[in-house]
Amino acid sequence: MKIAILGYGRMGKTIERYSKERNHEVVFILDKNQEKGDLSLAEVAINFSVPEAAVSNIKLAMKKKIPVVSGTTGWLDNYTEVTSFCKNQKTAFLYASNFSVGVNIFFKINRFIAQLMYPQKKNYKVDVKEIHHEHKLDSPSGTAITLAEEIINNSDYKKWTLNKDEEKKLFIETVREGDVPGTHIIKYCSNIDEISIKHKAYKRDGFALGAIIAAEWLVGKQGVYNMDDVLKID
Repeated sequence: MKIAILGYGRMGKTIERYSKERNHEVVFILDKNQEKGDLSLAEVAINFSVPEAAVSNIKLAMKKKIPVVSGTTGWLDNYTEVTSFCKNQKTAFLYASNFSVGVNIFFKINRFIAQLMYPQKKNYKVDVKEIHHEHKLDSPSGTAITLAEEIINNSDYKKWTLNKDEEKKLFIETVREGDVPGTHIIKYCSNIDEISIKHKAYKRDGFALGAIIAAEWLVGKQGVYNMDDVLKID
C-alpha cells in the first residue's frame, strides 16, 4: 500500500515507522515546512496535522480521489463540510478521535456504563478527566469529548464544560504534564461509593498502528466511516 502522510510531527513519524514495518511505502509527506514525494501516487492518506491545517490537507488528498484517514482533533466544526466534500469527490473518509483498539473498546464500556447508570442519576455525579503531554494543542482531547458525548447521550446533561462550577453541564478536567501519551478516567461518585473506569496509554504506538489498520481497511472504498466499521466491535 502506498501512503501519504499529512502532518509529520511525532505521530506522523511513528506512522511512517510502522508503515515500513508492515511493508507499506510512504510516497508523500506534507508538513508546515516540508513537502516530499508525489501525492498522486498515494492509495491512501493519513492525516495527523495540526487542527488549523486539517481541512485543507484532507481536501488536498480528496481532490485526487485519495481516501483519507484522519486522527487530528480540534477541527470538527468543519466535519459536515469535509464529509460532504468526500461524497462529492466519490472517495472515502474515516475520522476517529482515537485509533487505539483499547480505547475503542473503552468507548463501548463507557457507553454501557452510562446506560446502566442513567436510572441512578440522582445518586451519582459523573466526571471525566483526561491527562496528556504538555505539547498537546487541543483541550479537552478528542477522546475525552467522545467519552463525554456518549455520557451526555445517556443522561440529562446537555453539554460538556471545562468549568467545574457549571452545575448542569458535564465537567471535563484536563491536565497537561510531562510526556503522557494519554490517560482517560470516568468516575461516578455518590456519598457512599465510587465507580470508575480508566484507560492509560503507555506509548503512542497504538494510535499509529490503529490508523494504519484503518487505512488498510479503507483502500478501495467510498463513503464516510469510523473505527466501529473497521473493528466491528458492535
